[in-house]
Amino acid sequence: MPRPRCCRRIDGLPACKMFKPAGLRLDALEEVRLSLEEYEAIRLADHEGLYQEDAAARMGVSRQTFGRTIEKARTKVARALVLGLALRIDARDEKDAAWAHGSNAAEGHAPRPACTDDESRCPRCGRRNAPREQSRLQPREIA
Repeated sequence: MPRPRCCRRIDGLPACKMFKPAGLRLDALEEVRLSLEEYEAIRLADHEGLYQEDAAARMGVSRQTFGRTIEKARTKVARALVLGLALRIDARDEKDAAWAHGSNAAEGHAPRPACTDDESRCPRCGRRNAPREQSRLQPREIA
């Protein structure tokens, strides 16, 4: 029997949940579904430019798990772009939605707190919600 899946920390829900090619009706397009976990991986790695190790720490997963997640997400986005498919970002179930900051807790999962209160824990798995960490890379001063 596989090990239970641990909670992933997601900083927020996407502003836009659907992307589609212009000029085509949505009901005529095949959809590619991107989970909140995959969305967060793309946001951290590609938008914020974090290294996989730092992004994995922010999500509360191992670097290997983050690597698998980001590869799966990039494959889905590439498929949607190349084949002209609709891309929907959504939670697979209520548990996914509960991982997002600001959402209501569902099925025993607590959302990641907005503050740096590191005493809060997920009631389901007991993992500590770590405060946001700054990237280990410090900006260098140019002389």
